[in-house]
Amino acid sequence: MMRTDVHAHLWSEGYLRLLESYGREDTATQRGLGAGDSPAEFDARFTMIEAAGIDHQILSVSPQAPYFPDEKQAVTAARHANDLYAEVVHEWPTHFSGFAALPLPHLDASFEELTRALDDLGLVGVGATTSVLGRSLGDPFFRPLFEELDHRGSVLGLHPAGQDAGTPLIADNHMRWMVGAPMEDTICAMHLMLEGVPRRFPRLRIVHAHLGGALPMLLPRADEHIPWEAPDIIEMPTVAARRMFYDTVAHGHEAALRAAADSYGADRLMLGTDFPYQSGEALRRAVLSIEDVLTPEEAEAVLQAGSELLPA
Repeated sequence: MMRTDVHAHLWSEGYLRLLESYGREDTATQRGLGAGDSPAEFDARFTMIEAAGIDHQILSVSPQAPYFPDEKQAVTAARHANDLYAEVVHEWPTHFSGFAALPLPHLDASFEELTRALDDLGLVGVGATTSVLGRSLGDPFFRPLFEELDHRGSVLGLHPAGQDAGTPLIADNHMRWMVGAPMEDTICAMHLMLEGVPRRFPRLRIVHAHLGGALPMLLPRADEHIPWEAPDIIEMPTVAARRMFYDTVAHGHEAALRAAADSYGADRLMLGTDFPYQSGEALRRAVLSIEDVLTPEEAEAVLQAGSELLPA
């Protein structure tokens, strides 16, 4: 058992340039923060995670996911990302594992890359964004992917897409990440629950980012609204939510962490840092806040919970 950070990022310059060549225009926020693959950035990262008391990080390229309408571009980008992570994990196996990127929305190609990434490259699950080119993960279109991951007993790590939750009220008012991201977390979790995904696929371990967004505040309200808004749901949200997991990225907001623990149970929480967006002292705070809010036994279980996602 290791103190394992389930929400950490790494992007190579080559990967970001490849996405740009395919038309992505939002890669700037991933540069210059210490999440690159240069020796200096690795050294600085290792120093910070050691100081924070973190043993291991599971890496994801989200939100810079390889999703393109053109299947060839999506496949090329996904393979690039997964090859990069396989190299990093091979070089530093005690420090890193990786979530595979898939060339969604192209399902046949995604199944092929899933097999390569998990079986050949040794990645530990799939990283995806809360929507794919505007399509909800709750769309029945994605059910075959959930079926395959459930069959494998695998992991799906989710991260906001950075698409303003599809509303100009966020996009036009400078709130993409401060408000849009947690709203995307919330919407995705609700879509999956309304479609019955957590109950239908009990071996699939779904990990939501940022405590599930606003979900801890909404679960009792959602239960009360189900009879007239979504009467065909197979399981109440307060029950379905406890079938999934949530990382602890809360930017030091201890009240939010306490609300999540009270709403889901501390056993549904896993350490997340959102490195490099929390680094230095903020990275230490990501660990200390868990120790401050929870009992010592609960805190240590949350800090180590992510290691249960790793191969035995």
